[in-house]
Order: sequence, then C-alpha cells, then structure tokens
Amino acid sequence: MTIEGTTMKHQTNAQYSAVPAIFRTGVLLVSLGLIGCATTRGLRTQAHIADVRQIHASASLKGVSLSPAAWPTREWWKRFGDPQLDRLVDNTLRGQPRLRAAEARVRAAESLARMAGAPLYPSVNAHATSERERFSERGTVPPPIAGSWQTITKASLGVGYALDFWGKNRAALSAALDRAHATRIDLQSARLMLSTALVRAYLRLDAAYAQRDLARSALAQRQKILQLTRGRVAAQLDSRLQLTQAESALPAIRARLAAIAGTIALLRNQIAALEGDGPDAGLTLRRPHLVIAGPVHIPSDLPVDLIGRRPDVVAQRWRVEAAGQDIKVARAQFYPDVSLNAFVGLQRLGFGRFLSAGSRVLGVGPAISLPLFEGGRLRGNLALHQAGYDAAVECYNATVLAAVHDVVDQLAALTWIDRQKRQQSQALALSQRAYTLATDRYRNGLTNYLQVLIVEGRVLAQKSRLIQLDERRREFRLNLIRALGGGYAPTPPVRSPEVSTSRPHGA
Repeated sequence: MTIEGTTMKHQTNAQYSAVPAIFRTGVLLVSLGLIGCATTRGLRTQAHIADVRQIHASASLKGVSLSPAAWPTREWWKRFGDPQLDRLVDNTLRGQPRLRAAEARVRAAESLARMAGAPLYPSVNAHATSERERFSERGTVPPPIAGSWQTITKASLGVGYALDFWGKNRAALSAALDRAHATRIDLQSARLMLSTALVRAYLRLDAAYAQRDLARSALAQRQKILQLTRGRVAAQLDSRLQLTQAESALPAIRARLAAIAGTIALLRNQIAALEGDGPDAGLTLRRPHLVIAGPVHIPSDLPVDLIGRRPDVVAQRWRVEAAGQDIKVARAQFYPDVSLNAFVGLQRLGFGRFLSAGSRVLGVGPAISLPLFEGGRLRGNLALHQAGYDAAVECYNATVLAAVHDVVDQLAALTWIDRQKRQQSQALALSQRAYTLATDRYRNGLTNYLQVLIVEGRVLAQKSRLIQLDERRREFRLNLIRALGGGYAPTPPVRSPEVSTSRPHGA
C-alpha cells in the first residue's frame, strides 16, 4: 500500500484564470509598495559630497611650475637612477608578507561579492531521505499503516528564484563589488606606503654614508692638526695644553664615526625588513648611488585630478558608493519578498515501485512575505545605513581635503628647504674661509689652537647641516610623489550587466 504525495497551494488557485491572477498579484504588489514608501517616510541622508572645485589652492600653488606630465610614473623610484634601489623595491612589492596579506583581503572581498550575486540566479537543490517511522494508532494515518513501522523514502529536486522587484539583490551585489574595488585599491595604497617607506630608509642610508665621509674627513684634518701641534710643541711654540687639546679631539670624532656606523647598520636592517627578507640581506647592501633630482613640477588642475590619482581618495569614494547601495538594500527590506518555487520528486512507503509514476510528487507556486510589524527594526536598520553613508561621505570629503593639503605642505616644505639650503651654502663657504685663515694663522704662530678648534667645529656643523638639508629635500620630494598618488591611475571597474551603475544618492 502507498501514500501519494500532495501538491502545493497552487491547486487552490487552479479555479481562477491566469489573467485575473496576474492582475490581482500586480495590485497586491503595488499596494504593498505604497505601504513600504509610507513606512520609510522621513528617513533621509544628510551628508553631501563636496565639490573639489571649491577647494581653493591656486594662491598656495602660485609660483610653482605646472606641467600636465608631472604626475609620478608607476615606477617612480627609477628616477633616482640606482639599480640597487630598483631591485629592493621590486623585491618588496613581490615578496612582502604584509602585501600578501592585503592580497588575501582582496580575494576575500571578491569572494563576498560572488556570494552576494548568488540570489540573482535560480537556486537548485536536491534532497533525498529514507526514514524508518512508527505511525500512531490514533493519528491521521488510517489502518493498516496506523500502529505499524514503515520506511518512508523521499527524493526531490527543488528550484527557487527570487523575483527582485525592488532591486534589493542587485543593490547588495553592487555594494559588495564596490567594497571589493575599495579593497583592491587599498592594496595599491599598501604598495605605495611600503615602497615609499623603503625608499625613505634608502635615502637616509645615503645621508648616513655622507655623514661618515664628513666624519672621516674631519678625523684626517684633526690628525694633521695634531701633527702640526706636536711640531709646534717640539719647537716650544705651544705648550702641552695645546697638545692635549689636539689629542682629545680625536676620540670625539671616532665616537661620531661609531655612532654613524650604528646608524648604517640599523638602516640596512630596516631595509631588509621592509624588503621582507632576513637581517643578513641588509649586510649585502652596497653604498647608494643616487641621482640628484631636478626642479620640482606639479600637475595642472591639481585639486580636480588629484581625486582620481590618490589611492586612498579613490578607495574612500568606492566606500561611499557601497554605502549608497546599502541604503537601497535597507529600503527594499520594507517591501515584500516574492519568489517562485517548484519541486518534483518521488515519495513512497518502502522501496517497492519507488521509481514508478505513481510515486511522483509535484509542486509549483509563488511565495510572498511582507514584514508587518518589526518593532522599529527595519526603520532602525535604514537609519543605521543612512548614518553610515553620511559618515562615508564625510570621510571622503576629509580625505580629499587632506590630500590637497598634503601636496601643498610638501611644496611649501620644498620651497623652505631650497631657501634654507642657499643660506646654508653661503654660511659654509664663509666658515671654510674662516677655517683656512685660522689654520694659516695657527701655522704661523699668530693664534692659538683653541681658535682653530672653534672655527673647525663650525665648518663641520655647517657641512653636517647641509647634508641633513639635502636628505630632507629628497624626503620631501618623496613625500610629494606619495601625495600625488605614486603613479596610481585607476581604470573603470567592470560590473556585471545586471548591476546598476548609478551613483549613490541620499534619497
């Protein structure tokens, strides 16, 4: 004996004709849509994306050379003309663990986007069970099945498709894609930050070698002065006091050399760490050989073009886009979910004639669900996403403003450094002239060693200061490259055909 399966609720609707059913369904959806509109009334966003053309920077950029070709290239570090630096940056961008972690976050975001796109397609599920069950003697199943143990075998194939009338699923996919784009651009930001950090350490290593050269030169000069003083003491032109002063100057220079050697070792180790290699890799570094940079140029129409060149600005804009799509999802949750479901399968007591036509079960029909009372949950969810959109917009506005200020700050620093360097060069020339005169007078017995030591200290300080200014100028040039986006040039992302590409709005 068998129990045949029953069909779904569509049997109840068989008495109605198709056209009236479609008409009634349309009227129902329109009515429910109007209810949803009324429920979301009064909830709106408050933030607005700032017009970058209103960020006035022309007066601050006055006097700076403008060039449409002044944007950094993708491999901007090659401007320094050092093959060793090129190799280090390439290794950093290829093998740094932090970059690989950022790449993993990109893959995770793209996987979430694929998951968000799944509801746009039909879902197909297969289900099979075989259960041993005892039926109640006083239940709904009549004898002789009542009170007996039976094996119930079922197998079915179900198909479901959500009718995205309100665009909720498309908006969810779009939001996930926008976040994936932002995460991919965050990877570019991480590449820029790591490359600039490595180049900055390399510039400081070059300056440390220059300081070492200066200290060695000073040591050689003081050794010559010591020999001269010994000769003068032997000739009874100076006392043992001058000789002791000359001898005491050498340990201070040697201490300075030891400190510089420590700085060089630390910078080598830092470069190896940024490269993603062990400490021994830093020991193989040769002395940098950098090309002196030329004059500074900045791109034309800087504030407008900058928003498409800075990875942090572009990533934040995509987050604004994603927040706008989240609002669409939250708003669509006020409206009914409509889906079509169908199944076909077999059901029978026992296994005998399980595959016969009499064991088949069929079902098809729509499913509609509408939240009628949620205790304010849906309105709170919509308000939450609208607040998230406002926060994303204001973060974007702040990022754009900070980006423009960043560029102007580096240009102002470069202008200040150039002026200071000119004055420092003049001071060094005068100090070297004074040192030459003091040395000649000391050699001829016209002055004492203390005067030579004072003037020599001024020369060393001026030379050290000039090296520091050169280092800072190159670092400001590096910061300007970073502020201009480091060669990032975004390409429009490819969206799926079913995803809307409209901009987010505050409605």
